Amino acid sequence: MNVYQKTGQVEQEVLESVRLHLTVCRRAQNHITFGFEVLFRFTTTSPLSILYSVSIFGYIRGHWRRIVAARQKKSILQSAAPEKLDPAGWPTSLSDPTRFYLECFRFFHQRLPSELRKHRSYFTSEGRGFGEDAFHVLWFLLFREFRPKNFLEIGVFRGQTLSLAALLASIDGFPCEVCGISPFSQAGDSVSRYRPNVDYHEDTLRNFEHFKLKPPQLLRAFSTDPEAQRFIASKEWDMIYIDGNHDYEIARQDWELCSKHLGARGIIVLDDSGLTTSFRPPAFATAGHPGPSRLAQEIDRKQFRELLQVGHNRVFQKIA
Repeated sequence: MNVYQKTGQVEQEVLESVRLHLTVCRRAQNHITFGFEVLFRFTTTSPLSILYSVSIFGYIRGHWRRIVAARQKKSILQSAAPEKLDPAGWPTSLSDPTRFYLECFRFFHQRLPSELRKHRSYFTSEGRGFGEDAFHVLWFLLFREFRPKNFLEIGVFRGQTLSLAALLASIDGFPCEVCGISPFSQAGDSVSRYRPNVDYHEDTLRNFEHFKLKPPQLLRAFSTDPEAQRFIASKEWDMIYIDGNHDYEIARQDWELCSKHLGARGIIVLDDSGLTTSFRPPAFATAGHPGPSRLAQEIDRKQFRELLQVGHNRVFQKIA
């Protein structure tokens, strides 16, 4: 039995064992909901949204999902990671993205330099960053292969990827101008919500300081603002990460502007764009969102070739 079969079997066993528990909890939730409806039917603000957000069923479902994820990780890590993930093997990421993702996950835990694993651990603690372990391997591969002179991220959040770019350049010993465009606020989109009590700009700078990295060049703006568009157009970029607004129309505008100012053979990484691929994420990963996934399907393959996919992150290189 290979790791994929074992992983599926582990998940199926756990899900079967809790199905009865979830059914019971769902019935209990229905009774509780009815009780709250009767109790608060004369109030102007319904408590049902609060009830659902902390519902017994939702809590147990999340708890069991974490159990499934932990068991999957343990099973996957029973196999050894490849010694290296050379560009010659990157086409596998497009033909079998699930298998390649699992190889990246193993590589992160078994072979990635400890400084990079510590960086990921820092950002996963206290909710400093999103993403997945395998994505650190993605950036490790790209920076080793292309050694960009400059790097732009659209949608910085709290600086996990931006500081990783600076750290990778520092470790590999080459200069890289690191820049980010972000509103640095709680502004979200149709699929994202952010905490209101965080100064995202100052937090990003503090996170760079934590790793003793040179401060990045940050622009506080939406990518559609005139000053952001002028900044993107101000130079020729080697590598760009589009991870801003996930709504199709905005993601499309980001792509069109960034691709126009990308250097020859430059790289664009498109986040959350894996829904239209054969990638089937394990319980601890996601396949992305509709907007960027639709955009990825529309990219002109006469101008860009797809090099690599790690989970919902897809990598495109400008042909000329």
